Amino acid sequence: MIVTTTAIVEGRPVQDYLGIVTGEVIVGANIVRDLFASITDLVGGRSGKYENVLARAREEALGEMKARAAQLGGNAVVGVDLDYEVLGKSGSMLMVSASGTAVRL
Repeated sequence: MIVTTTAIVEGRPVQDYLGIVTGEVIVGANIVRDLFASITDLVGGRSGKYENVLARAREEALGEMKARAAQLGGNAVVGVDLDYEVLGKSGSMLMVSASGTAVRL
């Protein structure tokens, strides 16, 4: 499945536009990860634990979006947009959403 942020796939004309597809994942932060992240914030550097969670959530959201495109008979998703949103009363959850247009090339 081709996934691209562009509106077209070079050299592959769109035969059918099948509709908007999305994938959403919400992940919670746990207390141990928060503790290590706060220490990282104090001493500087990157938070590898959060980066891993973010990467996993992004891949899962893209995977859901691709699965929905395949259910519609698509072989590509164009115009893909990724959004990140902090949720929850204390900001303890992160939502990653992927959206695009399923097409048949």
